[in-house]
Amino acid sequence: MTVPVNTAVNGSNGSNGSNGAAEVLRPHAEDAFADELKALAAADDRPRPARWRLSPWAVATYLLGGTLPDGTVITPKYVGPRRIVEVAVTTLATDRALLLLGVPGTAKTWVSEHLAAAVSGDSTLLVQGTAGTPEEAIRYGWNYAQLLAHGPSRDALVPSPVMRAMAEGMTARVEELTRIPADVQDTLITILSEKTLPIPELGQEVQAVRGFNLIATANDRDRGVNELSSALRRRFNTVVLPLPESVEAEVDIVSRRVDQLGRSLDLPAAPDGIDEIRRVVTVFRELRDGVTADGRTKVKSPSGTLSTAEAISVVTNGLALSAHFGDGVLRPSDVAAGILGAVVRDPAADRVVWQEYLEAVVRERDGWQDFYRACREVSA
Repeated sequence: MTVPVNTAVNGSNGSNGSNGAAEVLRPHAEDAFADELKALAAADDRPRPARWRLSPWAVATYLLGGTLPDGTVITPKYVGPRRIVEVAVTTLATDRALLLLGVPGTAKTWVSEHLAAAVSGDSTLLVQGTAGTPEEAIRYGWNYAQLLAHGPSRDALVPSPVMRAMAEGMTARVEELTRIPADVQDTLITILSEKTLPIPELGQEVQAVRGFNLIATANDRDRGVNELSSALRRRFNTVVLPLPESVEAEVDIVSRRVDQLGRSLDLPAAPDGIDEIRRVVTVFRELRDGVTADGRTKVKSPSGTLSTAEAISVVTNGLALSAHFGDGVLRPSDVAAGILGAVVRDPAADRVVWQEYLEAVVRERDGWQDFYRACREVSA
């Protein structure tokens, strides 16, 4: 495991880990929630797949939250339909890989990290997908000093996170799979179908041991960028992570994550901040859905996604403004600029959408006059 050197969305209190984890800005899940994982392992008397740290039931409990027989409270890491988590966990216990699909900000990366932490105790076997991700990031590379000095050998080979996971029976993660070039994506086909990784330079192969599996994430807004081939898609069981189904669920998610981020940044808790969080969530949902919450007024949607993750960012930034340049109370003026930045991505088209929403919806809403004035001020 790497030393922690460091969200999605769905998260909660990550302060129950070791002192070392508390010192870093973004501890890995297995470090931040070490106490919960330890308590679950101690209470878990159910069958565990080979090399799993917890049983599938305990992994689901870790993600969804609950109370153990000894009174230990497991905080929820994901707020959403239980069945989605159960299907995802069950997939990892089979020979099929897991693809978490959804729009930006639906906690795909967050769920992926926590699944790997609960199953393998290590969420760091990660390949970050980009347009420049090379084949070596998934297969293996070479230490060129060793290669030039002694020729191809196992000592000169640099294993990828996926190769390490195969050899050690761990869970590997591939983020933003559809951002990776198609020919590099297809490197996974042999790994997922044959459970082997050939090393032709050495005339050898690495065979996956029991416990190995892979979690990939993909943004369904990226269709047409580097779509998965049908051969590769068949190797995955796809689980779609939806947007929060209600305002209350999304407010709960944002509140939990903002509280965690605020404490990691040493920001004071904002008294009565829930009112502004609810306003931010309401604005984002209405613009995202193209209709007001009561269903009476249709509104235009901007070009951005206005995800839950962006709502968390807006509120966290507002909390910092209120702490450092205000009176510590989260107010409309603290979140207005953040909302404007999230909504107006296309200066021409999105600004018109935002102005129309302000005048047709926000201005007429009871109890929102201070919010309307703050938004008008930063939009001028």
